[in-house]
Amino acid sequence: MEANEHYFYVVLCRDGSYYAGYTNDLTRRISMHNDGKGAKYTRGRGPVQLIYSKRFDDKSEALKAEYEFKQWTRKKKDDFLLRETGGLYATAEKL
Repeated sequence: MEANEHYFYVVLCRDGSYYAGYTNDLTRRISMHNDGKGAKYTRGRGPVQLIYSKRFDDKSEALKAEYEFKQWTRKKKDDFLLRETGGLYATAEKL
């Protein structure tokens, strides 16, 4: 891993909610979430599934992407994830 890799990522929690975050080591961070050692929000909602990530060369840009995503409505987040994953992501809404 290079020192200039910064990631904005979104995971899908077991309860169907999203958690968005920043990391400089994506594999380690997802493992931490699933081991119950990640963010407080995900501790009771694991296991989590990585559904989106984007690499940035600049930490501030990754943090801006995280902040922007967190301001959106659930619908806008769903639309973004569907578009960015080429339709591979399917929302976990309960029918």
